[in-house]
Amino acid sequence: MPNQTLPADRANTPAMPGLDLLPGLALTGTIAVSAMLFRAYSGIGALSPLILSIIIGMVIGNLAQPPAACRPGMAFSLKRLLRFGIILLGLQITLSQVLSLGLGGLITVTLTLAVSFLVIMAGGRVLGVDRRLTGLIAAGTSVCGASAVIAANAAVRGRDEDVAYAVACVTIFGSISMLAYPLLMVPLHLDATAYGLWSGATIHEVAQVVAATFQAGDLAGQYGTIGKLARVMLLAPLVLTLALTVFKRPAGEKAAGSPFPWFVIGFLLMVALNSAASLPSEFRQIASQAATFLLATGLAAMGLQTQVRQLAARGLRPLALGAFGWLFISGFGYLMVKLTGF
Repeated sequence: MPNQTLPADRANTPAMPGLDLLPGLALTGTIAVSAMLFRAYSGIGALSPLILSIIIGMVIGNLAQPPAACRPGMAFSLKRLLRFGIILLGLQITLSQVLSLGLGGLITVTLTLAVSFLVIMAGGRVLGVDRRLTGLIAAGTSVCGASAVIAANAAVRGRDEDVAYAVACVTIFGSISMLAYPLLMVPLHLDATAYGLWSGATIHEVAQVVAATFQAGDLAGQYGTIGKLARVMLLAPLVLTLALTVFKRPAGEKAAGSPFPWFVIGFLLMVALNSAASLPSEFRQIASQAATFLLATGLAAMGLQTQVRQLAARGLRPLALGAFGWLFISGFGYLMVKLTGF
């Protein structure tokens, strides 16, 4: 019988589809699990596994470049798993929770988010910060920290170092708010309800809001958490608006993937499902852990590909923009809380 040889393209094809993803998925998954375990056993509830994952990834990636075999899995973590994590975030929110803030609370949260985003975008132009990096810092500051940065990047299309820099900004200033806000409650003449709403409408990360508000009692913690979840729900319309207006692709630009962030629709569908159906608390808890793991996995991949020298090359102007955005949202949110009668 004549020898039968496979064509070159088939000979280089893995025996099973997806096997080439395993090395990278094992690396990013291990980093994500390590970050989640560190938070669980450190006793520091305000420590975000998302932030830990990107930090661990950056340390590893800057000490030694991951092998080429890890690249497909890292790309899958960054482009696919990350978006599935955003979709699952929708199961943490119900419309009844958001509506419980009342008209004044909803106006406070919505206007604080919208005005802060627009003002930070304008501030970026004044400071000469790159437009895409400005959009990411604006999204992270005005909505919900690292989760908003990575979701908004589907529309903004910034580079990995842009995302890493924006995540660093919202982490630094959100942490300052977490520590400073409890000290400001009495001097600013805020009761538990007003303090909770102010914190939820202005502090960057969910974990930071929880840490800052429950120090003032359960009522402040509940208002802070619900106010923050209302901001998270507004992430979807913000990303869609950015994709269709400010960061719309030019007519001749070729898209590497779908220019429309379809995962945002999945997020809204999860919110609708959680609002319409009485889902078991155990299921929602598992979904929350799964969302955290998927987001942490994506950020681990991003950290692995981000070089510190690339961040340093951005200079201090983006950091100044992050500081400006933090001060503005804190002040404007306080003004809105007072104007709406809280």
